[in-house]
Amino acid sequence: MEFIDKLNSLSAKIRQQGKAIKTEEATKNAFVMPFINMVLGYDVFDPAEVTPEYVCDVGTKKGEKIDYAILKNGDVQILIECKKLDEPLNVNHASQLFRYFHVTNARISILTNGRVYKFFTDLDAPNKMDERPFLELDLLDIDEHVVPELIKLTKSAFDVESIVSAAGELKFVSQIKKVIATLLTNPDDDFIRLIASRVYDGMVTQKVREQFGVLTRKAASQFLSDQVNERLKSAISGATQQAASIAPSNESAADPVSDESEDKVVTTLDEMEGFHIVKAIVRSVVDAKRITMRDTQSYCGILLDDNNRKPICRLHFNRSQKYLGVFDNEKNETRHPIQTVDDVYSFAEHLKSTATAYE
Repeated sequence: MEFIDKLNSLSAKIRQQGKAIKTEEATKNAFVMPFINMVLGYDVFDPAEVTPEYVCDVGTKKGEKIDYAILKNGDVQILIECKKLDEPLNVNHASQLFRYFHVTNARISILTNGRVYKFFTDLDAPNKMDERPFLELDLLDIDEHVVPELIKLTKSAFDVESIVSAAGELKFVSQIKKVIATLLTNPDDDFIRLIASRVYDGMVTQKVREQFGVLTRKAASQFLSDQVNERLKSAISGATQQAASIAPSNESAADPVSDESEDKVVTTLDEMEGFHIVKAIVRSVVDAKRITMRDTQSYCGILLDDNNRKPICRLHFNRSQKYLGVFDNEKNETRHPIQTVDDVYSFAEHLKSTATAYE
């Protein structure tokens, strides 16, 4: 399974099981341990590699424990402190990490609530944990720019010097992105004055600032909307939009083409998301460029080589109850009810097996 698939799999698990998680211990068992094991690649059942309830005496405080310590050759490399799922994460929650950081060899510490992971190091002062993380991961809103940096923390690729050397840039880029987001969604007076001075030739009076406050917010909203629309247009134009010739569920997938009108076919956001999920799964066994989509009025077909005789699956999303249609060796379709688009990940092995069978 590719790294991004592992993240998406854990993301789907949080969506499915999150409401049932009520305690910190349940959060650790359901989400944090799988993250350490499946995503980072450390053996949570080997105490020489991952030590739970790690004891680290600090001054007069004896016997206090950190939730997990990840070790290499007996030296602590990463400290992890956990909170209950969706509990807010801030500096106050990281007090134990601050205390333990400087008395171990750890250069990396993680504060998490099972969904959000904040990664810290000692950029500001040696052996003293920074107050601001250099990297943040939200498993329900995965930033693709975070993934390459997260890979550096995995067991197979762990290189603390490389991580720390890149941490400074990551920290500031992350903060700058937050500033930009704030300015675009809620511009302050300084930003409004700057914008007004660039596009307005007259004197920027209080009345002008108030006027440009409204205009700046409106322009920023339209700009963000335009960016989203451009990405959607690009994604849709990359997928085949003509009517598919995939047959109904009780017939062979290789039956003749139907004469459905393309004008009535509307590709939904759920179908686009489903297509990209299937593509992310199947690309581990075939070239991603070979995976295409054909949308019809009744379902969205995902094919190999844009060939209707090589169906990978069908997305029956044009109804209140969603179904994923998968195929057997005879290309007969079986529909499985799913609750959310993320449930497609549950069929990853079947989808990969189907695609591989056409090779």
